[in-house]
Amino acid sequence: MLRISKKLSQSIRVGALGVFLIVSASIANAENWPNWRGQSFDGISKETKLPSTWSDKQNIAWKLPMPGMGSSTPVIWNDKMFLTSVDGEDQVLLCVSTEGKQLWKNVLAKGSSKVRVDEGNGASASCSTDGKNVWAFVGAGILGCYDFSGKEVWKMDMQKEYGAFKIQFGIHSTPVLHEDKLYQTLIHDGGAKVICIDKNTGKEVWKIDRPSDGVEECKHSYASPTIWTNGKETQLIVHGNDYATGHSLTDGKELWRVGGLNPKDKYNKTLRFVASPVAVSDLIVIPSAKNGPVVGLKPGASGLVTMGNSSEVWRRPTSTPDVPSPLIYDGLVYLCRENGFLICMDAKTGKELYNERTHNARHRASPVLADGKIYLAARDGTVTVVKAGPKFEIIATNKLPDEITSSPAISNGKIYIRGFETLYAIEVK
Repeated sequence: MLRISKKLSQSIRVGALGVFLIVSASIANAENWPNWRGQSFDGISKETKLPSTWSDKQNIAWKLPMPGMGSSTPVIWNDKMFLTSVDGEDQVLLCVSTEGKQLWKNVLAKGSSKVRVDEGNGASASCSTDGKNVWAFVGAGILGCYDFSGKEVWKMDMQKEYGAFKIQFGIHSTPVLHEDKLYQTLIHDGGAKVICIDKNTGKEVWKIDRPSDGVEECKHSYASPTIWTNGKETQLIVHGNDYATGHSLTDGKELWRVGGLNPKDKYNKTLRFVASPVAVSDLIVIPSAKNGPVVGLKPGASGLVTMGNSSEVWRRPTSTPDVPSPLIYDGLVYLCRENGFLICMDAKTGKELYNERTHNARHRASPVLADGKIYLAARDGTVTVVKAGPKFEIIATNKLPDEITSSPAISNGKIYIRGFETLYAIEVK
């Protein structure tokens, strides 16, 4: 029988404890990406040591073929990620391990719901997760809750519950998860509603109508709601039909409304909002559409806010992002135009610091920022990496053989990019 000395046994225990602490620390420091725009709904990650350069063969941890196209951003919690996709004529929810293996697939609805020829389909809204369950919404109107094993917790048909969607290019709004509630906006010709749902049961908590004097295509919103908080107060921000509005989480009461996004003296009947607002503790940045205005708003606003109101920090008259949502970081605001121009502004004054083209292609994904770098994904598979800061500097330009409309996601040292054909995990090798 093998005898182990007391001293050797103690050394083994200490060594094992050291390995456990290192692994535990690594897991503890790994940042989840539980929503479309990350932990704080702002497109910012605290991860470091991320890659700046890659190709189809360089710095690729793994690649996983997708069953069909989609624009939903993967959401990640520890070793699992979730995203929607089309699969033939099905709209599905996928669960994928962070090692690149598909764990399960659930059919949410029938119909690929392809829109604008090649721009999108029913798999455009991103999922949300709290580490226990995942919530997925697809263009057919199905909103479902599933546990991490793929078991259905509840499912509802929002078109049956709240009326048929009457919108030119489909409902693509991502429900926002905050604490124990889901908040969804349905803004289209059939009416404009803001809905609060109990995340555990799928039961409606409250519902409000959201009035507007917008007409024709302006009634169609493709933007997603977001959350503003300063750690003490929290509000829901809704965007569409010519206005951005702030709402109480308790009952949906409207607290403020930003107008002048589609000026009446030169009214554009096709101004549908796609880019979503972004909010940090002391500033809310509100885009519009089609080269319209961008507004910097004080979070303490109330009532109707128009140009010159004291609740405005600044108002930029033109150059809004049409599809990508803004970033706010370290006293700067970044606007990625659909044509690849990146605008950097002073967050306090709105002063433009630079306006430079990154890559001449369609940009549909929203930029993300981590490790001092801004990642901007273009439709043709190019991701431009720009140094964060007041001076324009391209660090790298990376090309993948795919089409990208999904925003990148960042977790545990990897950048995840979902293309129409392939899901890529990118890390420093």
